[in-house]
Amino acid sequence: MKFFLENLLPVYPEGYTPTLEDIRSRNQNVPKTTVEAVHQVKDRTIAGPEGEIPVRIYTPEGSGPFPVIVFFHGGGFVYGDLESHDSVCRSIVKASQHILVAVDYRLAPEHPFPAAPNDCYAAAKWVYDHAEELNGDKARMSVAGDSAGGNLATVVSMMARDQGGPSIIKQVLLYPVTDRYEPGKYASYGENGSGYFLTTEAMGLFSKLYVQNDGLPNQHYSAPINAPDLSGLPPALVITAGLDPLRDEGELYAEKLREAGVETVVRREEDQIHGFFNLFAIMDSRDDIKDVYDSIGSFLNGAAVVK
Repeated sequence: MKFFLENLLPVYPEGYTPTLEDIRSRNQNVPKTTVEAVHQVKDRTIAGPEGEIPVRIYTPEGSGPFPVIVFFHGGGFVYGDLESHDSVCRSIVKASQHILVAVDYRLAPEHPFPAAPNDCYAAAKWVYDHAEELNGDKARMSVAGDSAGGNLATVVSMMARDQGGPSIIKQVLLYPVTDRYEPGKYASYGENGSGYFLTTEAMGLFSKLYVQNDGLPNQHYSAPINAPDLSGLPPALVITAGLDPLRDEGELYAEKLREAGVETVVRREEDQIHGFFNLFAIMDSRDDIKDVYDSIGSFLNGAAVVK
């Protein structure tokens, strides 16, 4: 991680705040690395609430039917796609032996809240309804995501509870954003808001671009920590990073889930920064966090998660 921070972290002039164009360009220029082999990878589109949604379906080797994960990528709700998290998705499939369906939901600011959760919820319903043709088991469907995708994974779980389905049995939240932009509320912003990839300024930009109308209903679907009721959600694995400005809100959300009676496991990777799953993939060092991936597989397959 020190190598990344010293050699691969984007450098901007002092006092310069990166624009959305800078951030999207950085994402498009991420170095290509080797990826883990998965038995079958197939791209297709599915029907969404306002048009087609691209998805990528990863299938492990074996006879099935397999349990299923619906995965939502991170990127501050404003960037990211099926390619940006391809390596992470492959590693989750290898660790869990689940079918994984990655969802390329609409992005802000062109498509602000609630476009992303609406797309993701529609995708989860599609996967549930079409699990048999995917060689999957709809009775064993989970959701997962990192950062903004972690937000969307738990929000989809809420929407499924509130709207009578589909059935989601587990949620995996990787350094999730769970609150509105309130940097003064969390010590981790003060400790880690600069110098560790994700910055306080970037989070402010993402928040402004994502939620453009505070008057819309169901605002807690943008900030799940503020939901009036967290009971009835599926068991959760919350993985945080010790050097992440989002660390404290992720762990507070986990605490609130527990208080609501939701079985929740928290695993903090003390010396890691936000986005470390992608960063280890970029550096071809996935094996360095194999135990973290294994903990995801263990959680999804019903075993205890031990740190």
